[in-house]
Amino acid sequence: MAISEQLPQVRSKWGWFVALGVLVLALGIIAAGNLMVATAASVLFVGTLMIVAGVIEIVHAFGVKSWGTFFWWLLSGILYVVAGYLAFTNPLLTTAILTLFLAISLIASGVMRIWIGFTSKGLEGWGWVVFSGVITVLAGLVIAAGWPVNSLFILGIFLAVDLIVQGITYIAFGLGLRKVA
Repeated sequence: MAISEQLPQVRSKWGWFVALGVLVLALGIIAAGNLMVATAASVLFVGTLMIVAGVIEIVHAFGVKSWGTFFWWLLSGILYVVAGYLAFTNPLLTTAILTLFLAISLIASGVMRIWIGFTSKGLEGWGWVVFSGVITVLAGLVIAAGWPVNSLFILGIFLAVDLIVQGITYIAFGLGLRKVA
């Protein structure tokens, strides 16, 4: 089904997009109001997901034990459960580790984008790719420079900004749907 055929049905739901946007925006503002609570909530959420994923992998290990990889699947699942458990028993350590991982990931991603941009030199927009990479590297370096003290609020900032941008996007999308003829 083409998007033009779906438009009337989606358009009729414009109010739901706006309502969802307002709710998500409000959650983002609440998260921004207390970054430490938002950081803790995100760590506990990640911990919960790791425990659930670990249990699924352990169950999966018993389902594929005839493949000769039973031990590796089981070990992977156990490590996930342990990591998730640590998020609950020592959320400060988990927050510090996740923040450091975020900084390293941003730096690595930025360096990769810079490299891709320079290897694409001569193509339209290559400079924007390099610029994007430089900004990402700088963000990673700023996070790394403030580590581990900034671990208490960095993840909360990312969560709050994401929720705020997502909320604004849903509101704009819903209002845009309302205007579509």
